[in-house]
Amino acid sequence: MQMTDDAGIQQLMSSQTDEDIQSFGQQLHGGGFTALRRFLDDFRDYLRQYEDGACDLADELIRRAKLAVPEPGRTSPSWTYIWTEFEGIIHTKRDVFQSIPKSQRDGEWQVLLDNPHSNQNIAVYPGLTFIEAVYMFAYFRTGLTNSEYIRLQKISTVMTYTGAERDGPQPIESL
Repeated sequence: MQMTDDAGIQQLMSSQTDEDIQSFGQQLHGGGFTALRRFLDDFRDYLRQYEDGACDLADELIRRAKLAVPEPGRTSPSWTYIWTEFEGIIHTKRDVFQSIPKSQRDGEWQVLLDNPHSNQNIAVYPGLTFIEAVYMFAYFRTGLTNSEYIRLQKISTVMTYTGAERDGPQPIESL
């Protein structure tokens, strides 16, 4: 069972009853915007880091967080849909963990986002570990529009060049 070092997340996890969880939520509200912001940031950090064995714990943690803070949008409108986003991340991570065997998770991974019906650039996030890539894949998946797609890809061969390596350093020619 993976746990975070954050006291707020640990307090939420160790609460024994729904009343304890609601009391914790009142403490968060009493701390105002900053306390809730720190809690949500720590929650996101937890979502970034947890692995297969903690999927059920993540489900329970989101249930408890929603009970403690049922309407985070009342503190900040930008948090109106934060629980929906976090639930989407948890759902997608579980799906990926179930789809990709542990034996195939080593090496370099990347996440690619594209909208083939747009002239915007493709976004690629290379050089990731499996856990980093799974979080990014899950995070971006929650906000996809109908015409966008996202790919989680394991890299099997990588060649990297920089402009300076092409033909060695080049002198700057005068005008």
